[in-house]
This record gives sequence, C-alpha cells and structure tokens, in this order.
Amino acid sequence: MSEEKRVAGMLQMGYGTWNRPGEEAYQGTLWALEAGCRHIDGAQGYDNEEEVGRAIADSGIARSEIHITTKVKPENFAPGVVLSSTKESLEKLNMGPVDMLLLHYPSIGGEYPMEEYMAQFAECLDSGLTKTIGLSNFTIPLIDQAVKLLGDRKVMTNQVESHVYMQNDAIVAHCKKLGISITAFSPLARGAVVGDKVMTEIGKNHGGATAAQISLAYLMSQGQIVIPSSGKKERIIENFGARNIELSVDEIAQCRNLEKGMRLVNGSWCPEWDAYSRA
Repeated sequence: MSEEKRVAGMLQMGYGTWNRPGEEAYQGTLWALEAGCRHIDGAQGYDNEEEVGRAIADSGIARSEIHITTKVKPENFAPGVVLSSTKESLEKLNMGPVDMLLLHYPSIGGEYPMEEYMAQFAECLDSGLTKTIGLSNFTIPLIDQAVKLLGDRKVMTNQVESHVYMQNDAIVAHCKKLGISITAFSPLARGAVVGDKVMTEIGKNHGGATAAQISLAYLMSQGQIVIPSSGKKERIIENFGARNIELSVDEIAQCRNLEKGMRLVNGSWCPEWDAYSRA
C-alpha cells in the first residue's frame, strides 16, 4: 500500500458508512479495508456502529493503523447525554477511544444551548473517549461560537457537503482561515458526477479514470478530506484509486467551473446555510 496523504493528521481518503444499513455497512467497511483504506467514517445516526466495529475487528488489521470517526447526533445533546451516548458508541464499535468525534449537526432548531452541549463535548475529549474532535454541518457563526467555547481544544475538521457542483466556498474559506480542515461528505454528489462529460474527458488524460475518480481527485487537490460511500466492491476499489491521480492546473480550473450551487442536503434539521458567491 502506497503512503497515504494526510490533512491535519487525518488520512485524506476515507470510506463513508452513511446509508449503509446493517450487513451492508459490515461488508462495505470490510471491502474498503481490503482495498487499502484506513479511514472509516461513521455516526450514531447511521445505526450501524456495531457492524462497522465488527468489520474492523474481522479485518485483522491492527487498530492503530485505522482512523475511526464517529458523530454524536443532535438528539443526544441533552444534559449528560453527549458523554453517555459517546460511551455507548465505543461499546458498539467494541473499541477504546475513537480517533475523532464530531458533533453531527448543531442543535436542531436551537433546542439545546451550545454552551451546554459543547461543554459535554469537551468532556469527551478531556476524559479520553476520543483523541481529537471536530464539527459537522456547522455554519460560519456557529463555527466561531464553537471555537470560542472549546478554548484551547483544537477543532480538527468541519464535515460539510462538498462536491464539484456545490463547492461551499464560504465555509471552506472560513475554515482555512481558522486552520480547520474540510471533510467533504457526498463528494460524488450522490452519484450525479457519474458520466459528467467534463470530468470524463479529463479522465482520458489519466489512464481512463472515471468522472467519479476525477471528482474525488479535484477535492483532494483542494486539500479536502473525502469520504465517498458505496455498497459495491468494485466502486469502493475505484473510489480509493482516486488518491493516485494528480490533476493539472488547467484540469483543476475545469473542475472548479462546474460549480452550480447544487446543494443536496438541506432538510428541516439543517441550519441556515451560509450564502456565497463566486467572483
């Protein structure tokens, strides 16, 4: 296995377990590890932590070689529940501390004050339940508030929707200014990039790489961590191969120009997203 690229200490290419129920999560995680992936992204809200943990154990790969992320769901932000639910996650994963713990979303509709749930989140780090912490789906004002409340505890990443069709410039720029990495979820725009003419054409310059591979390579060229998800072995292997693609300056510009504001995750549970515009 070639030396993996890292961003802020995190492996840049991971495997996402969102929308992988039960045995599909188990098998997908196992296939990803067999393909050489050593970064697994999970969450309480995915309802598959037990299967992900079992796959990691069955892989036979040393725990120290694998980066594992899980996320606390907003339903668990009540007083005393962040810590207890994190302990429950570790039990389901059947392991000691995770490598990274994220808050999956800010409190939905402001149900719980950030001061209260962020204090519990800090306690998860301070008590050794996780090695590092980060955020997910936090807007610019909420990132700033979280950073202030966490004090000298480093926010390592903000996991947000990011793909060639919706590049989330405002959040990306703000996180860069603060030294917070971006982890891109739905990096393949939930399959919309497959067959894209521009990226398919670019792929011809890289041994017939697929549009999906070029899409991932573009995000990685921007310093982003990517966590594509798939339930198909051949697609998991294909996605992981994107880590070896180096795009030219012109190819990067072509991908950047694919932006069209196509936001895919915008449910009632989402915060009001930061607006941005291209110069």
